[in-house]
Amino acid sequence: MKKYSFADEPKLLKRVTVRLMLDAEKPRFDMLLKTKHYLASAHMAGQTLRYVAELDGEWVAIASFSAAALHLKAREQWIGWSARQRARRLGLIVNNSRYLVLPDRQQLPNLASRALGMCLRRISRDWQDKWGHPVLAVESFVDETRYRGICYKACGFEAVGETAGYSRSSRDFYEKHGAPKQLYLRELRKSARSILSQPKLPKDLAQHEKNIAGPCSLRAPSLGNLVDRFRQLKRTRRGHGMQHSQSFVMACASVTVMMGSDGYKAMEDTCKKFTQRQLKALGSKRQEDGKYHAPSSSTFFRVFTKIDVKTFDDIIAGWLSEQDISCLERIAIDGKVLCGSNREKSKPLQLLSAVTHRLRVTLAQQPIKKKQ
Repeated sequence: MKKYSFADEPKLLKRVTVRLMLDAEKPRFDMLLKTKHYLASAHMAGQTLRYVAELDGEWVAIASFSAAALHLKAREQWIGWSARQRARRLGLIVNNSRYLVLPDRQQLPNLASRALGMCLRRISRDWQDKWGHPVLAVESFVDETRYRGICYKACGFEAVGETAGYSRSSRDFYEKHGAPKQLYLRELRKSARSILSQPKLPKDLAQHEKNIAGPCSLRAPSLGNLVDRFRQLKRTRRGHGMQHSQSFVMACASVTVMMGSDGYKAMEDTCKKFTQRQLKALGSKRQEDGKYHAPSSSTFFRVFTKIDVKTFDDIIAGWLSEQDISCLERIAIDGKVLCGSNREKSKPLQLLSAVTHRLRVTLAQQPIKKKQ
């Protein structure tokens, strides 16, 4: 690596450029991370962008940005969003998963913040071009037993708290490694924290969470109680070979709507995320392959064209009030269009909804014929 003079740093930093890594450069990029980065790994999760910082054509720093961590208590408190919002909007946050400065830090002490800042100024635009959506905030982990996080602070990051000191060793299992790191967060758009935690995203962002549903945090016993309520309704589904009962389909629809689904296809996609235990608790029948399966979008459509919507809403509202009676303390009125619900000359069903702010779920909905 070329030697640089500290005295010439101001002039040298003006000549630093940042660009996206070329595909042909990936072997070199990965080799540097494996041999010079303290994590000794080039593995990235999910959507990723890699940057190269150059000075007069020579690599002086490399950085990678990838999918945000699934669960971070300090981040969730910093943003102030719900579990459902986190699941639906996590893609709007990016993780600075690797950052490596190649020259001796004492030669160009401000190079780290200079190159990182240049990456941050373009990351949202580049993410939009590559992955089809912008990012509003960036997170990074700093091992403070090795580094002080000075370049992150210089770039406007805020230290919000330590991680719990666990690493994921498999899909659903975490191991405690006893080495918590400091979590740093920075907004990439003005008021990003407020935007991410508000009930509705701005129009330019709303499309990016439309088909994403939040987690099903309800316990199996609670789900079973919901099914029992729907079994009291008059059955409209009969016939040989019917795979799913009416009560099961209605229970699935209720939970998926509370998780954010806004159409029959979205309901189907969300149900596919349920565990076998949750599907069983919702009333699914075991199929020939020995597993429980979710209803299809066409099944949801057939059921909802035959049921009484008012009775359906009354059941959900009563059940929700028993889950958390304090959810009735703060209620707002909102409007929503149910995608795919053709009615009245193919116009979609418009619903006037009563929504609880505390749980961020719908308590009741009233169909309306025409907007006022």
